[in-house]
Amino acid sequence: MNPTALLLAAFILSIAGLFAFIWSLRKGLFDADVSGARTIFHKGEIGQPEEPSAGEAQRQALSLAAADHLVENHGQQTSVLEMAAREQADRSSSLPAFLLIVCAVVWLVVASFAGLISSLKLHWPEFLGDVSWLSFGRLRTIHLNGVAYGWAPMGLLGLTIWMLPRLLQTPLLGGRLVIVGGLVWNAALVAGIGALAIGLNAGMEWLEIPWQIGVLFAFGGMMIGMPLALMLSQRKVKHLYVSVWYIGAALFWFPILYLVAKVPGVHFGVEQATMNWWFGHNVLGLFYTPMSIAAIYYFLPKVIGRPVRSYNLSLLGFWTLAFFYGQVGAHHLIGGPIPEWLITLSIVQSVMMVIPVLAFSANQHLTLKGHFSALRHSPVLRFIVFGAMMYTAASLQGSAEALRSLNSITHFTHFTVAHAHLGMYGFVTMVIFGGVYFALPRILNTAWPRPALISWHFWLVVAGFAVYMITLSIGGVLQGLALLDPALAARSFDRWCLDDLGSPGICSARLADGCDVGCFCVDRVSLGDGAPYR
Repeated sequence: MNPTALLLAAFILSIAGLFAFIWSLRKGLFDADVSGARTIFHKGEIGQPEEPSAGEAQRQALSLAAADHLVENHGQQTSVLEMAAREQADRSSSLPAFLLIVCAVVWLVVASFAGLISSLKLHWPEFLGDVSWLSFGRLRTIHLNGVAYGWAPMGLLGLTIWMLPRLLQTPLLGGRLVIVGGLVWNAALVAGIGALAIGLNAGMEWLEIPWQIGVLFAFGGMMIGMPLALMLSQRKVKHLYVSVWYIGAALFWFPILYLVAKVPGVHFGVEQATMNWWFGHNVLGLFYTPMSIAAIYYFLPKVIGRPVRSYNLSLLGFWTLAFFYGQVGAHHLIGGPIPEWLITLSIVQSVMMVIPVLAFSANQHLTLKGHFSALRHSPVLRFIVFGAMMYTAASLQGSAEALRSLNSITHFTHFTVAHAHLGMYGFVTMVIFGGVYFALPRILNTAWPRPALISWHFWLVVAGFAVYMITLSIGGVLQGLALLDPALAARSFDRWCLDDLGSPGICSARLADGCDVGCFCVDRVSLGDGAPYR
């Protein structure tokens, strides 16, 4: 295939999309007054923020900031029956959602421990060096898989199971399937981590767990996703809110991605590398990303008591994400022995991902416009907004990093490590934290016993994350430029890289401290160390 023709076709498609976007604006398709955006609010709820992690004074400040939107209720009041139905929906999902969230927190502790020890071993290789399963190669892989298949999916799926009854306004169906699916998934992960610890490794990043074990992730994920299929026919809402679109797509995409990637005896050589990054990028963009965006589109409007500013813009973001993301992974193989047209296609689609990212970012900004003061009063909102901002930053950075000119500098450097953490920690993890702080009081019917610790958690994480990102990003660029310098001696380069890793090592400890505070909060509220939540 001719790369020039491919680029020209992509350019024409982009121009057509631009004209379609301008036409939609003129036809009013992005007007603020779209009923679909109000689906997550009962009658009379607009202008009434919901913030379970805030104190009484903070809730009053949030209510005052949202008071201007009370007129959008047109005098309607929330009925007792509607509130009873929501309470029933929350109770129906409480056990399976709580199980998944607890599993997520456990895996966060395990993965954080593995990551912290791995970071220390970059400076002191002999530390725990006489224990084979604590070697850097195995610990780093355990850290990655603990986050990728433990913390992130369990946290997102737990929030999803809790949100679905609210989004569809019907009690959860198939709760036992969720519990069994969660047990299957976690059993597979325990076995997979054990296999990695003793040296059994498939040798592909994100796919290290042997296929005989990993296939259980797909089946466990299918079982956890079954309630959505069962509930759609029983839903009491006429319109499916955009979060349901993202959730449904993610639950459909993940089993397909994993099963295709792990089919034994099919992928070899160069094709195996291509498939590896097809999966590695798609599991980020077609599973973690849509699940996280679904959470943002639910929690952000609920906290500020205001519907999404442009509902149709949210649908534009969904469809362009689905259309453009599928082939972006090959830009990780620039310079490799794979077809040039595939690399070019990946670069084009990576750049076109700017469209859904800007659609999402503009929508969040317009929704928050006039409500930025709520960030001072809502711990949940801080986590959610920070995560949304990091999604924008990570996505735009990824689009730029796919370009050959920049990729030649950043490839095989610490910049790539920073970029991965920007997406997985800055975006996905922060959204999960925010969602857990919102949902857990509803799940357990218990208020957070120490709300001040939630703020400590946020600022510890932000401080450590900021220094981590800045030092690794700048260091990665300098590292890439040094790698392109044939006059630089290898030994001096190695010493310079170790010096560059000093700050990230310290910041890893700060990130672990923040996670410890978050886990402590979850532990306290799970043990009932709090007043009944009203």
